[in-house]
Amino acid sequence: MNTTSAKATETQARRTSDSGTPATSVRLLYPDLHGVARGKDIPIAEFDHVLEHGLCFCAAVMGTDLRHTPVVGGEEGYPDLVARPDLSTMLTLPWEPGVACCLADLEPAGGGAPICDPRGALRQAVARVRELGFEPVVGPELEFFLLVRDPAAPNGIRRHVDNLSMVYTVGPQADPGGIVRKMTEDMSALGLEVYAVNHEFMNSQYEINLRHSDALSAADRAFRLKAAVKDIAAQRGLIATFMGKPFNDQGGSGTHLHISLSRDGRNAFDTPDSETGTSPELGEFTGGVLRHAAALMALLNPTVNAYRRIQPDSLAPTHANWGWDNRATFIRIPPERGSSTRVELRVGDGAANPYLAIAAVLLAGAEGVREKLEPPAPVAGDAYRADPELIGEPLPQTLDGALDALEGDELLREGLGEPLVSTFLKVKRFELERHRSWVSDWEIAEYLHHL
Repeated sequence: MNTTSAKATETQARRTSDSGTPATSVRLLYPDLHGVARGKDIPIAEFDHVLEHGLCFCAAVMGTDLRHTPVVGGEEGYPDLVARPDLSTMLTLPWEPGVACCLADLEPAGGGAPICDPRGALRQAVARVRELGFEPVVGPELEFFLLVRDPAAPNGIRRHVDNLSMVYTVGPQADPGGIVRKMTEDMSALGLEVYAVNHEFMNSQYEINLRHSDALSAADRAFRLKAAVKDIAAQRGLIATFMGKPFNDQGGSGTHLHISLSRDGRNAFDTPDSETGTSPELGEFTGGVLRHAAALMALLNPTVNAYRRIQPDSLAPTHANWGWDNRATFIRIPPERGSSTRVELRVGDGAANPYLAIAAVLLAGAEGVREKLEPPAPVAGDAYRADPELIGEPLPQTLDGALDALEGDELLREGLGEPLVSTFLKVKRFELERHRSWVSDWEIAEYLHHL
């Protein structure tokens, strides 16, 4: 690297935060298949070396489950992958003065075998949409619970705010100490384009809204938001979780995706002169997503726990259908028109990896546009108990069924990359086997005394 380039890089990494503290470390992050942030902290004096050579990680991190078992990787001898800083993503962290943060592009080490790369998979999906002459635009909504460690509580945790009917309530009653408000302010200062936050329907559940943008930027911001929420909560001695359904007496958290296509700088889903104000492309995109709904469930709901929130009257859909401003359908068409015309996917679990979720939906929707698929008739009213001819195919009720559908979906396997999908399936099926063999508290309470 030449001296001028090195100095420019160091200057960028040293950008000061709102506190005025110079950056002394750079945190290099990337998502694993679970969507968990992995990376390393780099002293600022070493960052130019990393920029030139990259940082090596054991590629088996992509095939490791959340109980720390490397399910995939040993058969290849645990080779490396290389993470290279994407300088366009460099930001300083308001909640950690002195720390800058940068996302990474991943590649095999030494020209090795293809690796799992969720961010790269999304780039490939975006390229598929661009081949059709469109630019995908995505706005994520993410929900999470804020919890307190309490050894006396079930599972050692309790809800930070445990009052009913706090939905859309703001201020100290819903957010004691302004913790979530401060999270939002810090992330806005970070440039994540966070524009609103509120207490959600469940106790101690919050939703943070991100502005729409190009698909990669939207996924990057969702990924960074999730990591930031968990880090800031940890600084306060709290736990933030995006786990879909952590409590039996409450509903769950979702990842809702608002998606449109842009063509020549204009929303291609908007047609003011049509009866509905929407274009044929919106219907075709909807048709493509519904065609692949069963397989999409594996990536939108990637945990055993996620399927506990897919129930009637849960505000999460149970069938592959769509409707006009209907929050019980798989795809909702919100009432806004003009530049805000869009589809909303409401089935995603809070634990969904934003890169894989968005990539898979774009691949499915793009197929619908390419093949000019006609969507089925919309569902009005109660989508859980609709006419059998309208309600659509039932969605998989378990992770097993969703994984089987993904394995059989040629479009998603090819579009996301065979190495990634194969590794994902192996890791998740290993997770399922562990779950099948685990004796739960429910089983003890249900059977032990009587049988």
